Amino acid sequence: MTTPPQPQILRPASYVYGQWHAPKDGQTLLDAVYGRPVAVISSKGVDFAQALAYGREAGAQLRKLTFHTRARMLKALANYLMERKEDYYALNALTGATRRDGWVDIEGGIGTLFSYSSMARRELPDERFLPDGKVEVLGKAGTFVARHLLVPREGVAVQINAYNFPVWGMLEKLAPAFIAGMPSLVKPAPQTVYLAERVVRDIIASGILPEGSLQLVTGDPGDLLDHLLEQDMVAFTGSAATANKLKVHPNIVARSIPFNAEADSLNASVLGLSVQPEDPEFTLFVKEVAREITGKAGQKCTAIRRPLVPRNMVDAVVDALRKELSKVTIGDPSRDDVRMGALVSVEQRQRVQETLEKLGQEADIVIGGGVIGGQSDLLGGDREKGAFLDPTVLLCRDPLTARGPHELEAFGPVATLMPYDSLDDAIKLAKMGRGSLAASVVTFDRHEATELVLGIASTHGRVLVLNRTDAKESTGHGSPLPQLLHGGPGRAGGGAEMAGIAGVKHHMNKVAVQADPTTLAAITREHIPGAEVQEDTVHPFRKSFDQIQVGDSLLTHRRTVTEADIVNFAALTGDHFYAHVDDIGAKEGIFGKRVAHGYFLISAAAGQFVSPAPGPVLANYGLENLRFVEPVGIGDTIRTRLTCKRKIRKDLRPGETRPTGVVEWHAEIRNQDEVLVATYDILTLVERGRDEFDGPAEDAEGGEQRAEGEGAKA
Repeated sequence: MTTPPQPQILRPASYVYGQWHAPKDGQTLLDAVYGRPVAVISSKGVDFAQALAYGREAGAQLRKLTFHTRARMLKALANYLMERKEDYYALNALTGATRRDGWVDIEGGIGTLFSYSSMARRELPDERFLPDGKVEVLGKAGTFVARHLLVPREGVAVQINAYNFPVWGMLEKLAPAFIAGMPSLVKPAPQTVYLAERVVRDIIASGILPEGSLQLVTGDPGDLLDHLLEQDMVAFTGSAATANKLKVHPNIVARSIPFNAEADSLNASVLGLSVQPEDPEFTLFVKEVAREITGKAGQKCTAIRRPLVPRNMVDAVVDALRKELSKVTIGDPSRDDVRMGALVSVEQRQRVQETLEKLGQEADIVIGGGVIGGQSDLLGGDREKGAFLDPTVLLCRDPLTARGPHELEAFGPVATLMPYDSLDDAIKLAKMGRGSLAASVVTFDRHEATELVLGIASTHGRVLVLNRTDAKESTGHGSPLPQLLHGGPGRAGGGAEMAGIAGVKHHMNKVAVQADPTTLAAITREHIPGAEVQEDTVHPFRKSFDQIQVGDSLLTHRRTVTEADIVNFAALTGDHFYAHVDDIGAKEGIFGKRVAHGYFLISAAAGQFVSPAPGPVLANYGLENLRFVEPVGIGDTIRTRLTCKRKIRKDLRPGETRPTGVVEWHAEIRNQDEVLVATYDILTLVERGRDEFDGPAEDAEGGEQRAEGEGAKA
């Protein structure tokens, strides 16, 4: 079999303080498949203090943009990168990864940008800050209130990434930092930096992100950490040993710089005691373990390292795994008939083999070559110069007394089977990993699933319950999602990446603001009960989205509740609850009299404040935070105050031609004594004028949704 031509030697450059710094000489990287020189990297000449200062200065412009503006930029960038994905796949094979591996990394990373763009526009206000939590009333008269706000940190998010996911690992950190308003300085691992650099080169060329939002260091980080300041932060992905060294860097400790670590962990997958070989869950377990062993050649921080199986099922599991793994073809990942490529480097293979030898002191190899057995034939690639290693499964027969399998991670296509006798033993074994990113429980028995999940939850960042019901839609044991936590306690680093909007909040500072209601409303741009309001002769429902202002208010006419109101409402709805229609029962109840239906009150209030003619208000979008505070009886008189609480601009979606926004109104219903009887928030869909963000509704939104559902898995 002929070796493909020598690829052009790449020279990945650093991008700092608005300039590209290409190395003339430096460290030579070899491709993982044939062991040929593929790239030369160096950070010689980079001034790390200047790079951090440049990022902090650029951050001032980034912070002036709103969440929604930054989110739209992120969506545009995702579309731009998706159009160039084939360029990334071409480099992906040099790292030893198959196209399927690359799909998880490349399209998964781009999908994360789509996801964060959508989440930000859906869950965050179109502001530069985020009100957090409810308003706290600090004085009896209501003139002294407080609320927490989240604002961007005024530093640089330094992001140190691992080699196994050069695209996803970078973009899953960049996305929440950018949405929060923090510029990023990315330091990829050297082994696959040429792929990360190719993506960054396109990001810079696109001109979509404000200058300074993203900087890249392709070589040694030098004295980077020495120049961090209090407003900066560090996010690290890699080995637990390296994380432990970095987090105690003297400057990081002295300045209390936030340090988020996502470290490799000895993740477990538990096959339930109730599962039999003929059950669908047995097949699901075997396939999931095999997929985690071979995906990225086992180089995943979430990979299953410790499959836990009932002792009486060990032989069946070994036989089934051997059959499944025998189907795996190994070789040049650029070939369509290859299912597993190489490790990232010969050095990495050597480290895995050394760990295998140590594991062999307490476990036996039962499947695969590893250090001892034979080796499969390669479909392309070089067995000696490349970094190939066959899938290997060990069996530790007494895992409760063993130490190595719970402490040593062979970061490659290796897993150690561990038998257990009871659910308590399975829980104990899972916890012996001292904290993990992910675990999975494979069972159709809901009681068993409950016991296992709650038993291991305290030492894991994520737990998947896999069974015949969710298997078709499940993203799998090892697939972090942008909406969910990607982190874990203990050995896993104690950090928290992604987790939806929580990942954005991680890059922001929380401050408690105390003021009078009107001042606090002006600061937060959200109406607060007790704040001054604006009333004019124009009904608020006759105003467009652009004309409505926070604090616009309407105080309605009064209405006296009659017995006929209550009887008619009961007849209309079929709600004949005794407190409304049974005079004797109501007198013996908690109210001591018949009272109006709560839903009658909000219906009557709508009749008070709605402007019935067609106009800018298109629809009722929803109702939130409803509370019935005091009963309203026959003869009581109510009126309602409706006040604009906040405004949310909506982007045009495919097929839409009328620009709209959502106006959130705060409603308060009071009785004749000015006592609050009900309070709630109403969302109305209101027509707005076109603005600079309203282009033609392209099909990209559909692509965005597909990427969220499929590509945002890594």
